[in-house]
Amino acid sequence: MKVTRDMLHKELQSSYWALKLSSKLLMNRVGIKMINRISARSKGKDIEGLQCGETSISSNSGGPAIRLRIFRPLHYTGDLPGMLYIHGGGLMMGNPEDYLDIVKRFIDKSPCVIIAPDYRKAPDAPYPAAFNDCYDTLLWMDKYAGTLGIMPNKLIVAGHSAGGGLAAAVTLKATDTGEVKIAFQMPIYPMIDDRQNSLSAKENNAPGWNAQSNKMGWSAYLQGLMKRGEEIPPYAAAARARDFSKLPPTITFVGDIEPFRDETLEYVDRLLDEGIAVEFRIFEGCIHAFEVLFPKLEVSKEAWSFLLSSYSKYLDAYVYSPFLPTKLILHK
Repeated sequence: MKVTRDMLHKELQSSYWALKLSSKLLMNRVGIKMINRISARSKGKDIEGLQCGETSISSNSGGPAIRLRIFRPLHYTGDLPGMLYIHGGGLMMGNPEDYLDIVKRFIDKSPCVIIAPDYRKAPDAPYPAAFNDCYDTLLWMDKYAGTLGIMPNKLIVAGHSAGGGLAAAVTLKATDTGEVKIAFQMPIYPMIDDRQNSLSAKENNAPGWNAQSNKMGWSAYLQGLMKRGEEIPPYAAAARARDFSKLPPTITFVGDIEPFRDETLEYVDRLLDEGIAVEFRIFEGCIHAFEVLFPKLEVSKEAWSFLLSSYSKYLDAYVYSPFLPTKLILHK
């Protein structure tokens, strides 16, 4: 899909050329390394007005210790909902501290405890490193729910972009195995299909994340499997899963000119075919991560309002209320 400036939402058009320039950083390893050097400066940063902590947990697969950030509201007693939040970055970049605004928005909307892993990044640590780190974090949250002050058996899994793809994969394994009970998931514009053969993914030249950067991210993450000629498993790319019937209620949205549009639409349709509750929106003329890059725009405020109100609604329906069915279709 070829994307021109005129296709962008009117509020985004003025940023077109600046975004095109930034795209160049996402298309090569030198740019990715530069972004990661800048990102590393934020490690350890806290959020004013929240209780912020850090710990490390052991890997269950022989990997290095996993650094976790723990965020909770002040002045709350008793158990709160627990959310595993997985940050984005194309599977190659970033750390939890780059996404503190997102963490704060969720906690401010409805109090919860958020655990955010600093998972390993490709190309230095390809699949299954990032997936294992995130799944190990979920298992740890479930095991130590009482100590962490989170409600047992009602965990939430969320993430944006590559973090959304990892969230979808983690939720898929948790529901496949029955090891952890997930109340609902929020894989936002998730990176879930390595095949990149949809209309929106092929030749997408949108400013920001596009087909070229997408290919680079997947190639880095799946390099080990590709070298060995192995089939790509669903826990690496959740769109490859054949059975979605066990997945929990889901919240997501996507821009209509970004590479992940079609795979998100297909994901939503497959959930709905299974009768699974879904809250979904598509935002016209919007690029990848528009609401994170430009949170003050009206279209971004609309996206945040949709996400946070859906999150609050699902907390009431699937965490606080034991009576509502988990297969009520709420598709918009």
